[in-house]
Amino acid sequence: MKLFRHGNRQKSEAAKNLYARYEMIHTFVDFTAAICFLVGSVLFFFHEPLKLAGIWLFVIGSVCFAAKPTIRLTREIKLYRMGEIETLAERDGY
Repeated sequence: MKLFRHGNRQKSEAAKNLYARYEMIHTFVDFTAAICFLVGSVLFFFHEPLKLAGIWLFVIGSVCFAAKPTIRLTREIKLYRMGEIETLAERDGY
């Protein structure tokens, strides 16, 4: 079994649930990053004290964008491991 294969997501009910949970987390992080960048951009139109808040929102948004591939890779590794365990159980006759 390889990483990033669509079939890994459909192997079992547990795999489907895991995929759905990680997809929700990924979507939440996407929205958080987008909102941080949008609000941060708007804050740059105002006075100096708000620019600092805008900078921090850009940093938070950047961390969110960096977290996205980490979330996807973690999900795929877990799906891979789930498939390996199921294959092992099938080979042992369970």
